[in-house]
Amino acid sequence: MVRLVAVSKTQPVERIRLLAALGQRDFGENYVREALPKIEALRDLNLTWHFIGRVQSNKTAEIARAFDWVHTVDRDRIARRLSEQRPAGWAPLNVCVQVNISGETSKSGVAPDAVEPLLEAIAGLPRLRLRGLMALPAPETALERQRQACRALAQIYARCRERHGFDTLSMGTSADLQAAILEGATCVRIGTALFGPRP
Repeated sequence: MVRLVAVSKTQPVERIRLLAALGQRDFGENYVREALPKIEALRDLNLTWHFIGRVQSNKTAEIARAFDWVHTVDRDRIARRLSEQRPAGWAPLNVCVQVNISGETSKSGVAPDAVEPLLEAIAGLPRLRLRGLMALPAPETALERQRQACRALAQIYARCRERHGFDTLSMGTSADLQAAILEGATCVRIGTALFGPRP
């Protein structure tokens, strides 16, 4: 089964509420300042909120308190801050390690050969639950090239899965959804295909 995270950045509360009425429970946001009012306005729906943007150090406290998942952990320091700032007594914050699978200098994410040390560091943090890996591969139009990048992440996931108890391979957007699912994605992050082109 593949978890569908509806990427609701730039979308108004009314459109999120309409999609939720159709049964969608998981929503992803990239920007803390934009997300917080939405989360508050939709609290009555008991939705699951995923942070899928770059985590800035000065935003970790807000993220740790407002979100259920963070897909974009790529530094030990960020992981430690999220753990320290998750309120005591709350369920652990679900996290994925972001891997820069295509080696793009413009994107966040840990290099593939540095994944394991970061996983080991996160595994010992008390208020985080390590769920798996996430990537946003470089844009490609050909299905086979899309699959190559997704396959590379899936191979790292397979090597680490048993040791760390993974259950989440977060990859796939509106542009490469098919490739991601073919290569074993368990979570896809879809915006345009659900909401239409952004303004």
